[in-house]
Amino acid sequence: MKFGISQSFACSYLSDEQETLLVYAEETGHSTHYEMLMAAGFRRSGAQVYRPHCAHCHACQAIRVPVNDFTPSKSQKRILKRNSDIKVVLSEENKPHYYALYAQYINTRHQDGSMYPATPEQYTSFADGHWLNPLFIELHLDGELVGIAVTDPLENALSAVYTFFKPSLAERSLGTFAVLQQIAIARRLAKEHLYLGYQIDDCQKMSYKRNFLPHERFIEQKWQLISKKDW
Repeated sequence: MKFGISQSFACSYLSDEQETLLVYAEETGHSTHYEMLMAAGFRRSGAQVYRPHCAHCHACQAIRVPVNDFTPSKSQKRILKRNSDIKVVLSEENKPHYYALYAQYINTRHQDGSMYPATPEQYTSFADGHWLNPLFIELHLDGELVGIAVTDPLENALSAVYTFFKPSLAERSLGTFAVLQQIAIARRLAKEHLYLGYQIDDCQKMSYKRNFLPHERFIEQKWQLISKKDW
């Protein structure tokens, strides 16, 4: 397997840091090696599979939930109850009307981020499968599409790619609700884990991930269990 190291660039999560990536550089074999690489702390962004490779910073920790051991917290149970009127539908098709909801979400909630303003090309980069066909978890409220969780289906796991939702429903905590649905779907499909990308303790917008317990973090080249008693 071949890998390359990127040039340093401004970190997307920690404003005072520079970021370097270790990138899977094979032209083929992505679908075969993807889950193996995920188990080694890698992540997909569009067609690229990468892992942070920063010399002086180790803030990014790959995080995954062992779905059969997960127990929702009191707060998460309240979110499930609050959204009990939402219908969850699974789709294997990237439907044309998804983009309008994505653009509304990015242009309303992330005007200070690198993804603003939303573009169709940007959306397509992660939602269209180049060597993997994502799963689209639709959230419907009163017949209206109000959220989408884009998820990669692997042999023994699901991997959360990106979630977007109707900005006016922010009080429903649909991001957390979408993760809870992905955990439930992974369990139903007899998967072992739900991968959540990277946990960065010093980045507030990433802090929600550590609330799914127990979870495992990839630290010093191995997965380490974080349970309620450790939190």
